[in-house]
Amino acid sequence: MIYVALLRGINVGGNNKVDMKQLKESFEQAGMNNVVTYINTGNVIFEQDGLSQHELVHLLEQSIANDFRLQIKVVIRSIEQYAAMMKDIPDHWTNDAFMKCDVMFLWEEVDHEATLEQLTIKPEIDTVRYVKGAIVWSIAKENVTKSGLSKIIGTELYKKMTIRNINTTRKIYELMQQAASK
Repeated sequence: MIYVALLRGINVGGNNKVDMKQLKESFEQAGMNNVVTYINTGNVIFEQDGLSQHELVHLLEQSIANDFRLQIKVVIRSIEQYAAMMKDIPDHWTNDAFMKCDVMFLWEEVDHEATLEQLTIKPEIDTVRYVKGAIVWSIAKENVTKSGLSKIIGTELYKKMTIRNINTTRKIYELMQQAASK
């Protein structure tokens, strides 16, 4: 089975520094196969059969703690879960000079549509939708500072998600598809 591990809060603002080559080695030592990392924000595509997603989360968080002395939360998505999520994100949502689009990958305990009720959404500028496993936010770049979603930072909900921009999210899916085709 092909998975992606999304690590929360590494290599951000000079904190929780983790070298991707060492992270790859850590995953391999933990029993993951065909490990590929993508950019410095902790995106790890790998293959593993025999463990549940819960077991993988526990194993990988423990490996990171042992190898890097960091308490890093990990979100795991299978290629099937990721594919279903990607189908629900409009193709025209981008991260470019005019639009900002982020995918907020949710921890299991907050992975439900009612989570939207915990957000400050300004419907006149924010376009926000729940997709299984994530909340996706799209906004015109000129309105980012006016968005209500900036109020999420520091909340309990914010601590139960890890965020990637849509370009990174799409590239991860492409890498997962490549891994599946081998």
